[in-house]
Amino acid sequence: MGELPYHLTWAGRAEDFRNTLTEFNFLYAKVAALGPQPLIADYDEARRAGFRDESLELVQDALRLSAYVVGPDPVQLAGQLVGRLPSSGDATVTRLLQQAQDWRAAAWLRPLFPTLTQSAGPLLRTLEGHTGDVTAVAVTPDGRYAISGSWDKTLRVWDLARGEAVHTLKGHRDLVYAVAVTPDGRHVVSGSADKTLKVWDLVRGEAVHTLRGHEGKVRAVAVTSDGRYAISGSRDETLRVWDLARGEAVHTLEGHTSPVEAVAVTPDGRHAVSGSWDGRLKVWDLERGHAFRTLSGHTGTIDAVAVTPDGRHVVSGSQDKTLKVWDLARGEAVRTLKGHTNMIDAVAVTPDGRHAVSGSWDGTVKVWDLERGEALRTLEGHCNEVEAVAVTPDGRHVVSGSQDRTLKVWDLEREAVPRTQQGHSGWVTAVAVTPDGRHVVSGSQDKTLKVWDLARGEAVRTLKGHTAGVWNVAVTPDGRHVVSGSDKAFKVWDLARGEAVRTVEGHTNKLDAVAVTPDGRYVVSGSWDGTLKVWDLERGEALRTVKGKRGAFGAVAVTPEGMRAVLRNGHKLSVWDLERGEEVRALGEGRSEDWVNAVAVTPDGHAVAGHLSGTLRVWDLELGEALWILEGHTETVNCVAVTPDGRYAVSASADNTLRVWGLTDGRLVAVFHGEGRLPACAVGPDGRTIVAGERSGRVHFLRLEGVGPPPEGVT
Repeated sequence: MGELPYHLTWAGRAEDFRNTLTEFNFLYAKVAALGPQPLIADYDEARRAGFRDESLELVQDALRLSAYVVGPDPVQLAGQLVGRLPSSGDATVTRLLQQAQDWRAAAWLRPLFPTLTQSAGPLLRTLEGHTGDVTAVAVTPDGRYAISGSWDKTLRVWDLARGEAVHTLKGHRDLVYAVAVTPDGRHVVSGSADKTLKVWDLVRGEAVHTLRGHEGKVRAVAVTSDGRYAISGSRDETLRVWDLARGEAVHTLEGHTSPVEAVAVTPDGRHAVSGSWDGRLKVWDLERGHAFRTLSGHTGTIDAVAVTPDGRHVVSGSQDKTLKVWDLARGEAVRTLKGHTNMIDAVAVTPDGRHAVSGSWDGTVKVWDLERGEALRTLEGHCNEVEAVAVTPDGRHVVSGSQDRTLKVWDLEREAVPRTQQGHSGWVTAVAVTPDGRHVVSGSQDKTLKVWDLARGEAVRTLKGHTAGVWNVAVTPDGRHVVSGSDKAFKVWDLARGEAVRTVEGHTNKLDAVAVTPDGRYVVSGSWDGTLKVWDLERGEALRTVKGKRGAFGAVAVTPEGMRAVLRNGHKLSVWDLERGEEVRALGEGRSEDWVNAVAVTPDGHAVAGHLSGTLRVWDLELGEALWILEGHTETVNCVAVTPDGRYAVSASADNTLRVWGLTDGRLVAVFHGEGRLPACAVGPDGRTIVAGERSGRVHFLRLEGVGPPPEGVT
C-alpha cells in the first residue's frame, strides 16, 4: 500500500495511478495505516513524474486541508472529503464522492452540502496543536519551518511541507507573545509575559539563554541582520538591545510613554522601529541607543510594524483599523491603507517589497499593494482574531496565527474560491429544525434569523428586526411560529409570512434561554436578572415570574409532559415545577467547573446537560442521579440536542467538534470536525438529520450514517 502509487507512477501506468488515488477505500486504508502525509506525498510524486491532473489536485487539496482532522481520527475522512470537494463538474471527483457517501464501515456524520473550506482555494493547510491562542509566528530563512508562540506558554516548530510539529519548546512560565528567527536559521528568540526572553537552539529544541532585565511583559522581539543582537519591546515602556552571544543587555531604549507592542529592524541593522500604545512609532539608532525620529498619525495604539526590504519604508498596523506606510527618511506617512473592520495586530512585508500582509481582529488576513495602497485579497478561514502573520522567503506563502489556536498556511498566488454557502455575517448562536423537517431556522450575532430549505441547503428568507445579536431560537410544535431571544426580549415570528408578530419584553437583564412547551401555548424564558418567566404565547403576557434561589436562570428545557423545566439556576442544574413555580430538585453539587451551558430532555424524561468543563452528564430526573458522564470534548459544551427516539444525544462545542453519543451505553458514536467553534446544534424529526451553527457564520447540514434506521414511527 505504501509504495503502490510510486510504482504505478514510474511504470507509466497513469490511468491505474489516477484510479488508485481517487478510490475512497484505498485513501481511507492508507490514512488509517500511515497517516495523511504519505498519501498527500503520493500526489506530489505524480507531478514529479510529469502527471498533471486537475482531479488529483482537487483531491490532494482536500486531503491537505483535512490532514489535521483525519490524522488523529481517520474515520472522519469521508465527512471531510464530502464537505470540501465540489459536487459536480468532474466525473472522477463525483465517483470518489459517491464512494465516500456510501461508506458504512463506521458511524459518521455526512455533510449534505459542501460547507467546509473548498479545495483549490488559497488556504493550503491548518496546523493544530497549541492549547492557547497563537500570538506569534516566524518562518526560518530556508522556508521549511514555522515557529509559533502561544498563550499555552510554549513554542512549536512546524514542518511546513508535512504540516507536523517537530519540536515543542517549553520553558517560559507565562504566555509567549513574540518570536524571531536568527538569519542563520539556527536559533529562535522568544518574548514572554514572564518578563524574559529565551534563545532556543532549533536543532536540539533547547533553551540556551534566558535574557532578564525587563520589568514588564515582553511583547515584541526582532533580530538584527547579522544575527548578533535582539531588540525587545516591553510593557515596561522600554526597548532593550541584547547581545545574543553573551546573553546580556547592551542598551535600554527609553522614550515611549506607554507599553511597547511592536518592533522591527532595518535591513542594515543600524536602526530599529518601535510601535507603542502611545500611538507613535519611534526610529532608534542602535549604535548610540537613542531615538532620532518620532512618527505620529495613528489615532489608536500601534500593535504591529514591519520594514520593507530596501529599508526605505515601514508599515504599521493599529487599533484604529488602518495600516500606514511611512517614508523613513522624511518621517512622513505616504499612504493609509483602509479595509479592516477591527484592530490590526500583525503585519509583514513580502521579500520583493511590493506587498504587505496584515492580520486583524476581524478574523481576516489582507494582502495589500503598497504602491497603489489597495487591498488585493482578503484571506478568510480563521474563526477568531488573527494575531500573527509571516511571509515565507520565496514570497509565495503566508503563515498566520490566531486566537482560534491554529496556524494556517496560505498560497498567495491562488484566487479565492466562491463560498458554497451564503451564511450569516456573524456567529451562528442558535439553530432549530421545523417539525416537518423541511426547514431550519438559525439565529446569529449579526442580529438576523435565516430560514433554510433543508433539501437544498439554501437560505430562503432572512428575518430582520432585532437590534442586538440573537442568542436563542425555538420553533412551535405546529411549525407556524419561531421564537427568538435577543438582549432582554424575545420576538415571535410568523414563518410563512416572514414577519414578526410580537415583541415580548419584561426581563431587566440579558435573556439567556427560551423554550416552547410541548403544547405550543407557552414560552419559558430564563434571564440574567435572576427570574424565570412563563409567558402566554398568544397574548404575549407573563403568567408567572419566579425568582431564583441562586441568581441567573439559563439553559432551559421543558419536560415532555410540559409540567416541569430543567434549567440552570446559578451554578446548579435543577428541576422546577412550572405550575407552582417551585424548585423540585437540585442536581449535582453546583461547583463552578460544573457550570451548565446547555440542557436537553429525552422523551423518557432524562436530562442531558453540557458543561463548561467539556463534559456531558445524563441525569435520571426522578432519582436525581447522574447515569452517565460523557467525556471527549476538550473545550466547553455550548449546546445539546436529543434525537426524538431518545437513543442519541448531540453536543456542539468550542473545540470545533460536533459529537453524537449513545444514551443507552454512554459511548461516543460519531464526530464531525468543523472549522470554528460550534455554538449551536439541533436534530431533525427523523432523528438522523443534524444541524450545527458555527462561529464563522456557516450552518452545517449533516446526516448520521452507519447506525441503522430509526425505530418504526420516527420519520
